[in-house]
Amino acid sequence: MSDWTDRIVGDRMAVDREFNDRVRESEFSNQEWGLIMTAVEFDIERAGDPERARVVADTERLPQMLPELEKVQQGMPGGADGGQRADSGTGVLDAIRGALGMDDDDGEERLDAAERLVDEYADALQARLEERGKWEDVREAYAES
Repeated sequence: MSDWTDRIVGDRMAVDREFNDRVRESEFSNQEWGLIMTAVEFDIERAGDPERARVVADTERLPQMLPELEKVQQGMPGGADGGQRADSGTGVLDAIRGALGMDDDDGEERLDAAERLVDEYADALQARLEERGKWEDVREAYAES
C-alpha cells in the first residue's frame, strides 16, 4: 500500500459505511458490491493540479469480475445464498448463450452499472477528504509517489 492510500484507510471505511444505503438501492447485493470493490483501485488523476485533481476509480479489472458476480447472483457455491438455491436448469443454456456472445448485453449493462456505482463511490470519497480537510495532503502525497 502506498503512502497516500495509508492516509485514507479510515476515510475509506467511513465512506463504506455511508455508502451502504446507496448499495442497497442499486442492483447489486452487498456481496456483489464487495467483489466489485476487490477489482477496483483508486488513483488521483491530475494530482499535480490542485484545481483539476480528482479521485478516480481504475475499473480495468471489473470485466474479469463479471463471472463471479454472475455466480453470486445465481446462488452458486460461494454465492449470496451459499448455493442453496435450486438450479433452474438453464445453466447449460446460459453457457451456450455466453459462448455465442448472446448474453453480452446483460454483462455490459451490469458492467456499466458497476462502473457508475464505483464512480459515485470515488466522488463520495473525495468529498469526504475535502470536508475533513485532508484532500490537499492526500493529493500531494499521491503526486510525490
